[in-house]
Amino acid sequence: MTRPRETFRLSRWLVRLTALTFLGVFVALPLWAVFSEAFSKGVAAYFEALARPETAAAIKLTLTTVAIALPFNTIFGLAAAWLIAKYRFPGKGLLITLVDLPFSVSPVVAGLMFVLLFGARGVLGPWLEEHGWHILFAKPAIILATTFVTFPFVAREVLPVMQEAGSDEEEAALTLGITGWRLFFRVTLPKIKWGVLYGVVLCNARAMGEFGAVSVVSGHIRGETTTLPLEVEMRYNEYDLSGAFAVASLLVALAVVTLIAKRLLTSRVQQEQ
Repeated sequence: MTRPRETFRLSRWLVRLTALTFLGVFVALPLWAVFSEAFSKGVAAYFEALARPETAAAIKLTLTTVAIALPFNTIFGLAAAWLIAKYRFPGKGLLITLVDLPFSVSPVVAGLMFVLLFGARGVLGPWLEEHGWHILFAKPAIILATTFVTFPFVAREVLPVMQEAGSDEEEAALTLGITGWRLFFRVTLPKIKWGVLYGVVLCNARAMGEFGAVSVVSGHIRGETTTLPLEVEMRYNEYDLSGAFAVASLLVALAVVTLIAKRLLTSRVQQEQ
């Protein structure tokens, strides 16, 4: 008859084996495949693929998009979280729903919404074309689409932290005469800083890797409207497998850096608690 302790040990080892097998098949093996294919033609060919002008243009556009979308979403996320956590007002439920909307809408559908809005036959498209403003199939559309699909991240990370912290310290500071931005930077921000940084890290990772919405609105103009994920797709479709995986390795490296940053932030939060 099997003892309970032996049964527990066997179950524990089975759980560990299952977890390690899952990680090996769905995480380690794909990572190995990306880097092995990227270096399949040698180190020189790898760096040559990364040194192409279209790769540099894709990196520049990706970083530019992140540099615009990230501050906007940070400011919006802080404002939305503050409003939801601190005040009661008509339409509060609607605001919460709008914040969560990009989570429930497919990125491809989000891209199509921008096409219907800014396209040649869209709602604003004819007026924009008449005044010489090109939104769709240009950099502004990529920035707008990326901002849309990433704007919930900061708000959703900051909101529970702000709700848990409460308003006692802000109310005490108000009685002492601290108002406005001094109240925010001296009292509120120190309490929610890790939530803000955590949301920024997640927003940054999603913005760099966004494909669906950007693919719809970009027009795939090489060297002008292709981000890193789109550059990977275009090279793969051209049967340039080593070049595609070389560019993909950059995204993998960014993902690893993001995970490390996420882990460091989590450790700091646990230490302060």
